[in-house]
Amino acid sequence: MASEFAAGNYRFIPAVFQYSSGAQANAGYEIERVRFDRLVPLAEGFARIAAYIKDAGRPLTAFCACELRSPAAFTEDGFRAFNQHYVKTLAEWGLFDGTVNPVARSNVCPEIDPPAEPSFYAFSFTRPSATTSPSFVIAGGAEARSGTASYPDRIVCYRDLSPGAWREKVHFTAGEMERRLAEFSFGWQETTAVQAYTVHDIHPVVVDELVRRGATRSGLTWHFCRPPVVDLEYEMDCRRVLREVVV
Repeated sequence: MASEFAAGNYRFIPAVFQYSSGAQANAGYEIERVRFDRLVPLAEGFARIAAYIKDAGRPLTAFCACELRSPAAFTEDGFRAFNQHYVKTLAEWGLFDGTVNPVARSNVCPEIDPPAEPSFYAFSFTRPSATTSPSFVIAGGAEARSGTASYPDRIVCYRDLSPGAWREKVHFTAGEMERRLAEFSFGWQETTAVQAYTVHDIHPVVVDELVRRGATRSGLTWHFCRPPVVDLEYEMDCRRVLREVVV
């Protein structure tokens, strides 16, 4: 069930300490997505994001989502260590209280020409708006079931890339996107963008697992990237954002 984050003028879907499963702007506000023309290392990125949000006349708590790029997939312990470092800035900005994190996130790893260190690709924040059209960002999700077990115990078809297993991975992930969309009472028909992240050929399953269910109404952006944890093979995210800029 979605929770309110009044300080940022948005609702969010609670998930884990490092990110939420999605954010939706409240009435009277909309989400703006800002993509960096070139990847920006984490510390510099946070500084540039803070300046941009402040220049827009908004508090730092308006920060509601981000898209990261990392050098390579993390081990489970490495991912936990990175996340503990990442949330320190969110705590300083009044976004993370030590337990609950309202900021949605995607974090993937380019297979070719990766960054030397974790970097920002894009970020989103809320701003006042007269539009009545909703806006939201659904966080990245891969083929891992929720829970506290280790990734090998939660990954769908763990280390299996046979055609049937691949279909199951994509089917599960698309279904998780639908579950998150439904938390905000939306579906694929409201999305303005859908992104897929994998280094494997997605064409054999695109028609049945994405097109027929309506996920490609605005097209599909495929990033040749791996999900952030070793042995995950497919990730997706989606959004409805009417204001997008590149800086």
